Amino acid sequence: MKALVLQQPGEFQWAEKPHPGQPPAGYALLRIRHVSVCGTDLHAYKGRQPFFTYPRILGHEVAAEVVATGEAVKNVQPGDLVSIEPYRNPVEDQAVRRGKTNCGSQVTVLGVHEDGAMQEYILYPAANLHVVNGMHPDHVALIEPFAIGCHAVERAAIVDGDTVLVIGAGPIGLAIIALARLKGVKIAALDINENRLQFAKKMFPEVETVLLKDTVVQDLQQAFSGELPTIVFDATGNKASMERSFEFAAAGSTIVFVGLFVGDVVFPDPVFHRKEITLKASRSATAADFKKVIGLFKAGLIPTEGYISHRIPFQDLADEFTGLYAPEANVIKAIIDF
Repeated sequence: MKALVLQQPGEFQWAEKPHPGQPPAGYALLRIRHVSVCGTDLHAYKGRQPFFTYPRILGHEVAAEVVATGEAVKNVQPGDLVSIEPYRNPVEDQAVRRGKTNCGSQVTVLGVHEDGAMQEYILYPAANLHVVNGMHPDHVALIEPFAIGCHAVERAAIVDGDTVLVIGAGPIGLAIIALARLKGVKIAALDINENRLQFAKKMFPEVETVLLKDTVVQDLQQAFSGELPTIVFDATGNKASMERSFEFAAAGSTIVFVGLFVGDVVFPDPVFHRKEITLKASRSATAADFKKVIGLFKAGLIPTEGYISHRIPFQDLADEFTGLYAPEANVIKAIIDF
């Protein structure tokens, strides 16, 4: 079977791999239908992804079909369309026992710590599969990024009266907006890219959009009726942006870092204390987030029109992947068709 291997930063190579064969106990054999391209994949290609080793087969936002199941598998059966929850814990440590399955000390992520889904078939633990029969395969490949947005919103613990700023109107930022708007709160999106802000406005007409410029604090206050937001999500993974988020937050607010970069975040401690800010990280998602997002998709409560901006046949991926970086491409989310 065909697989695309990232040998080192900037170098893809096609490989012929043996078919995985029949699944062992507790596993399912999956035929990959769609993979959506994540920022993690783009960072790995550029050599800027933490916790990453080469060579690696990328791909963790997946729609797949169950081909066969191993012994003792009860939750899926051949023919099922499934979403993959791509994080698993070989060790049940303190975090896992406390329900923090997304940040176990030895958590392994598909396409990051182990080979991912940019290949025709894979074996995967059945316990990490969510049956989504009846959903469009395109939407199934979007469940994982929206689950990340869901987890971030849950981490923020939004209550009535909160106002929300989402910094970064990329795929994860849009997912956060999609989930936060269901809380019935005022939301603004901040970005340096006018095209992304225009798309966010088209997707969510009720959301205020703010372009990053010298008057950004005043512009935010205008968007929030003279005040600053009480919940700030930073989905950029950009050091400067994450550090400036303290400036944008209201007193008594919560900041949630969703993006990730290699390096240190430095912030002014007097501002942190004066505003009594709560700072949180949000990492990946849990099974509960996947189940919630699947339910919202099936209920038609997550808009996705235009979210998939690019489609690439699997056989053309090595040639077209670098084009996803081009600013003029205006990529929101790219889907790989198998």
